[in-house]
Amino acid sequence: MNRSAKERVVTELRKKLKDVKLAVLADYSGITVKDITSLRNKLRKADSEFRVVKNNLLSIALKDTEFSPLDDHLKGPKALMMNFGDVVEPSKILVEFADKNEKLEIEVGVLNGKLLSREQIGALAKLPGREVLLAKFLSVLAGVQTQFVRVLSGVPRGLVQVLDAHRANQEGN
Repeated sequence: MNRSAKERVVTELRKKLKDVKLAVLADYSGITVKDITSLRNKLRKADSEFRVVKNNLLSIALKDTEFSPLDDHLKGPKALMMNFGDVVEPSKILVEFADKNEKLEIEVGVLNGKLLSREQIGALAKLPGREVLLAKFLSVLAGVQTQFVRVLSGVPRGLVQVLDAHRANQEGN
């Protein structure tokens, strides 16, 4: 790879890293091309990218970014998973793939400038997705409104019941 090609790779990585929400480093040695392609296709659907990049080029691209803590872990063959959207779904895909394929070893990640361990990435993968959380939140909001309407309608309902009981009492006398 000549110098201009290396500069293009570094420039492209820097541009992408500006939009990345979650970055995860994984050791991919021994994984077949077919398996990596399958993983890439699944991650692509989750608004993520799985790339194999030379460590020295990745190290240059990571400098002065919030993902610079990954630089200390660039030893041996590494692949970088970059996520541009919801961070839960690609974490699930990556963790499930690593569970099924022992040759992929998730090492570390960075989310909001903080280094995540393998266990923390696994915990992130266990969270419900964004849509599920939004649905739960909306159901809570709707429940509050329903309860409020019931409380407000309780006063007139009680008044009507008292008046009806008073009417029935008057008719009985």
